[in-house]
Amino acid sequence: MKKKLLAALTAAALGTAFLAGCGSSSSSDTAATEAAAASTEAAAATTEAAAEAETTADTAAADGDNVITVAASQTPHSEILEQAKSLLADEGYDLEVTVFEDYVQPNNVVESGDFDANYFQHVNYLNSFNEENGTHLVVATNGKIHYEPFGIYGGTKSSLDDVADGDAIAIPNDTTNEARALLLLQQVGLIKLADGVGVNATVNDVTENPHNLQLVEVEAAQVAKQLPSVAFGVINGNYALENGLSVQNDALATESADGDAIQQYVNIIAVKDGNQDLPKIKALTDALHSDTIVNYINDTYQGAVVPYEGEQ
Repeated sequence: MKKKLLAALTAAALGTAFLAGCGSSSSSDTAATEAAAASTEAAAATTEAAAEAETTADTAAADGDNVITVAASQTPHSEILEQAKSLLADEGYDLEVTVFEDYVQPNNVVESGDFDANYFQHVNYLNSFNEENGTHLVVATNGKIHYEPFGIYGGTKSSLDDVADGDAIAIPNDTTNEARALLLLQQVGLIKLADGVGVNATVNDVTENPHNLQLVEVEAAQVAKQLPSVAFGVINGNYALENGLSVQNDALATESADGDAIQQYVNIIAVKDGNQDLPKIKALTDALHSDTIVNYINDTYQGAVVPYEGEQ
């Protein structure tokens, strides 16, 4: 295509020179020659510009600038991303989503540059992961997408009014999710935490436990599976969904929507530091805040997943 363009432009320049050369005076000949030279020069410049533009487009495609790779948890993150594919396609982007079953590899693959972004975690977990692993991950601009209210679910008991001395309650064992579970247990009056510990709370910060509850610490994904052997379990919203639990119908209590915990545990698009304002990342976060995605979240998850509308 480049050769054809060059040939066409060169032919046009030569045609101009031929027509100008039909004049009878010497000055006309000189003017015609200069015009032909200028036309040829302009044609060459146009051809060079076209070649550079095509090369730039080819390089962008080769570099994958139109492809957005995201590591995600299965539910609800990958499901939400699937709904955003068509929106991004309209903007010229190809969204590729890979599901991970753990909370470590999605961060590692973004840190390494193998993926552009991930969507599975909240801000506190990201900060904790960076501190513990020396990684350099940040929240993308406009990257706070949704939150998943923690809930208390019945195991061997179906009402918090039935709590008895020595009952076991399963809670997540990772630093950030454990604090969130403890704050919810405090919210419903089952325990009391030391003043000021907030989102840094651990089981060692429990100052009052009137029922001598056994707080059984297990991996977050396993809490729901422990329900048959404990009185209650405090479960992340996404893991509740994966195990067929409904926030509206099954949770005995959930986090207050205006509580400090919600602001700390909003789920995010995370990227490697320096990439938070890339055009394709902005396209991704814009799509996830669109009316299409907000409506999908509200209609699909019925309160188990809530679009984030606070400050970014």
